[in-house]
Amino acid sequence: MAADLHDLPHHEDERFNDTVEALAECDDDALSKAACGGLLDPNQVIDWAVRAKRLVLFQRDRSALRAEVPALAERLEALLGEIALPERGSAESVARQVLERMPAVRRMLAEDVEASYAGDPASRSFDEIVVAYPSIRALAIFRIAHELHTLGVPLLPRIMTEYAHDRTGIDIHPGATIGRRFFVDHGTGVVVGETAEIGDRVRLYQGVTVGAASVRDSDQLRGRKRHPTIEDDVTIYAGTTILGGATVIGRGSVIGGNVWITDSVPPNSRVMAEPARHRVRPNLGESSQLEWDL
Repeated sequence: MAADLHDLPHHEDERFNDTVEALAECDDDALSKAACGGLLDPNQVIDWAVRAKRLVLFQRDRSALRAEVPALAERLEALLGEIALPERGSAESVARQVLERMPAVRRMLAEDVEASYAGDPASRSFDEIVVAYPSIRALAIFRIAHELHTLGVPLLPRIMTEYAHDRTGIDIHPGATIGRRFFVDHGTGVVVGETAEIGDRVRLYQGVTVGAASVRDSDQLRGRKRHPTIEDDVTIYAGTTILGGATVIGRGSVIGGNVWITDSVPPNSRVMAEPARHRVRPNLGESSQLEWDL
């Protein structure tokens, strides 16, 4: 295992004095503004998030819960003490509110598991989904992070969902609003943006983006709704991109794969891309190599 930089032997080497001094400067650039005020250790946040995820997904033993719930609240309070909280809540009160919401988070996740079982004939049991499906791991982190986001907590929720993104390939911003019985099949490459609103019983497949249109200057849209609304009972198949804060996918619609949508779709619609034309030629030789002179 590679040694940590702090563990390496320390040598006074004047050859790099200029480099050291330049790197130590706190200037007016973006990295200096981020680092010189003190950075929250993301590993500590991830450790808390993983423990909270285990609690809502797996823990049922009362004696273990009596120890773990206060410990999680205490650790969260310590993390919250390192950042600037909104005026309406102290670290202690925010930590208490988040832990009090854990039973509701568990109920939401239980319905997500049920939706996964109902929507995926490859699943054999609820326990298979809980321990093996990346969508449930990502949703567990998201639903906890969303509680923090709702209380106005900065930074922590985003660290949590980016950790889930890194581990599962599913990128859900903690600010997104997602209803009950949410089903993500496979999940790799799914993106759900900050101001997206997703209703109940929605199904997404891999590679779906519920995103915002690109702009040159994000300040003009910061704080405004810029991601789509997906109403109840919508199914969106693989590779589809839906963009824009004014875009609404009406209730009961089915969106086919590889569709690009920037305008609203009425309820109970069926949307599909024009089928591609395939050119098929007979195999005229024994070669196993593809012929690309089409």
